[in-house]
Amino acid sequence: QVQLVESGGGLVQPGGSLRLACAVSGLSLDLYGIGWFRQAPGKEREGVSGISRGGAFTYYADSVKGRFTISKDNAKNTVYLQMDSLKPEDTAVYYCATTLGRTFNLNDYSNWGQGTQVTVSS
Repeated sequence: QVQLVESGGGLVQPGGSLRLACAVSGLSLDLYGIGWFRQAPGKEREGVSGISRGGAFTYYADSVKGRFTISKDNAKNTVYLQMDSLKPEDTAVYYCATTLGRTFNLNDYSNWGQGTQVTVSS
């Protein structure tokens, strides 16, 4: 059974940092890429960042470029999203999912986690 579990969310002040983790079981990250998405209340789910199955290719939404960094630890079968210089508009529930692609096309993603809340507020 494939399972993705997000963790690391919380409340942080503007300008602060958080590191999210996506722990994967039931499949190997050597074979699948991972994408991070977020969804704020009343808004559509949007792509944030992704990493290819080999880890050599990463991609980011324009809104987070230069502030967020995605990485993976194959030994732990876990993908991380380091979020720095956080802004109130980053507030959302963050989800991870598996993919064989390299875009933010939702149709290319499956095995969604339950999400972790990130709130950026003073």
